[in-house]
Amino acid sequence: MKNDLSLVSIVIPCYNQGEYLEECLISVFNSTYKSIEVIVVNDGSKDDTLEFINDLKEKFDFIFIDQINSGPSIARNNGVLASKGKYILPLDADDKISETYIEKAIEVLEQNIKTGIVYCKAVFFGEKQGPWMLPEYSFEQILTQNLIFNCALFRREDYDKTEGYNSNMKEGWEDWDFWLSLIELGLQVERLEEIGFHYRIRNNSRERSLDKEKVKRLRKQIYQNHIELYLKYFNNPIIQYFEIQNLKEFKKSFHHL
Repeated sequence: MKNDLSLVSIVIPCYNQGEYLEECLISVFNSTYKSIEVIVVNDGSKDDTLEFINDLKEKFDFIFIDQINSGPSIARNNGVLASKGKYILPLDADDKISETYIEKAIEVLEQNIKTGIVYCKAVFFGEKQGPWMLPEYSFEQILTQNLIFNCALFRREDYDKTEGYNSNMKEGWEDWDFWLSLIELGLQVERLEEIGFHYRIRNNSRERSLDKEKVKRLRKQIYQNHIELYLKYFNNPIIQYFEIQNLKEFKKSFHHL
């Protein structure tokens, strides 16, 4: 581990994902960007994840945090608070990154202080293969849906200006909520035009368990967490979303920026 201004802290929460962690760590340590520290946070796993982690300590150099099960928001926050890096990269324990992702993202962040979030193109692997066809980023659209997966780079100093990952997003979408917190600081977003993130699809993935009622609750919580941001562009952000049935109608509801 190096302790310099260009250090990147890679924060990996792990809840019952021990069997995938080695593959994740291999992708991290194969990165062309070598000034990194890796922080693995065991979020009170109830399976044999701790056994996997203890075995992996002999193969890889990483900081280990063990906590009672508190959810991904607190796990990510504890990892970030333990970090020493100028930059942060969250990464789930069952996912992977490409070799040049960090290097290319750091180039963007170093060259443009106004850019606060850098992500990339992504592909699925596991039970589903192929490109992840996320819509192009725009400020308008990220108010309606998350366009940035959890594995994007940002500055630690920007994180410190927010409240971090909000623990009230207990059922998911804590990453979307956090990106909005950074965007509220006036920071810009840039996507790399290369595949840098590999997202594993499993039958028990959190996103697959979101039913309509959970989605409704999560959207309402997003609005409540960022009510001042939404009130700039909506007449009534909590009610209005559910009255609009498609994206074209939704865009008409925005005031001109």
